[in-house]
Amino acid sequence: MNFFNTYKKQILYLVIALLVVIIFFTAGKKSRATPVDNLLGFIITPAQNISTSVSSWFSNKISSFKDETDIEAENEELKAKVELLEAENKRLSMFEEENRRLSALLDISQKYPDYETTGANIIAKDPGNWYFTFNINKGTKDGLLPNMVLTDAGGLVGRITECGYIYSKVEAIIDSRSSVSAMSLRTGDLGVVKGDYTLMNDGLCRMEYIDAESEIMKGDEIVTSHLSDIFPPGITIGYVKEVITDENGLTKYAVIEPSVDFKHLTTLLVITDSFSGADSDTSDQNTQPAGDTQ
Repeated sequence: MNFFNTYKKQILYLVIALLVVIIFFTAGKKSRATPVDNLLGFIITPAQNISTSVSSWFSNKISSFKDETDIEAENEELKAKVELLEAENKRLSMFEEENRRLSALLDISQKYPDYETTGANIIAKDPGNWYFTFNINKGTKDGLLPNMVLTDAGGLVGRITECGYIYSKVEAIIDSRSSVSAMSLRTGDLGVVKGDYTLMNDGLCRMEYIDAESEIMKGDEIVTSHLSDIFPPGITIGYVKEVITDENGLTKYAVIEPSVDFKHLTTLLVITDSFSGADSDTSDQNTQPAGDTQ
């Protein structure tokens, strides 16, 4: 016992050396593991499994982190590209819209070749969905005067009521203060198209003082008449939506649906020719049927 205690290190080294020699000489020459192999396997295999698992875990984590980093970088790159494409698309849409507006203005000016015209953009409006009154970006600096008439691709929009140096205020035909001498293009029957408090919030107006014997009917096109001091004749105002006979039975009135979209006005055409009403306080009431007021 004293011998073992004295030489236990040397004995352990010797045993290990013998096991190594045995493994060396028996490696590749046996098909079945020896007891020594099994003993070593019992000791080493769990450690190898743990080592392999830990190594695999770290490898997966590193790979996953790298993939996430790559994906984030790719996402940021794609987001930047999408933002650039969206900005480019908006820019092209603005150009397309501007081109559409200019084309529309050209079409309008070709409808009225006998008149001098200039384009104008709306820069402000009263609260609400409808363009009852609004401001445009041209004024006396550009030669504009009160009572000059505005149109768009649909037809008559209204008239200028006040001019500043670089802006003008406009009153639309659906505003309750508006009054326009008008006629049925089909029948020639005369009347006055006015804005109406009960109709203006629906974007409609009414044609009053229609003779009871007139043949105006639903669907007729209503245009400015030759009796107006302000509005050139023949400009489309809208179409008859409904014809109603007054209680007295002597006159009719018609509900008119304007041909202009008064919810989506942008660029307009101002007819700058001087008419008798321009730059004065006269109104269509001078040539309207009796009882009409502007």
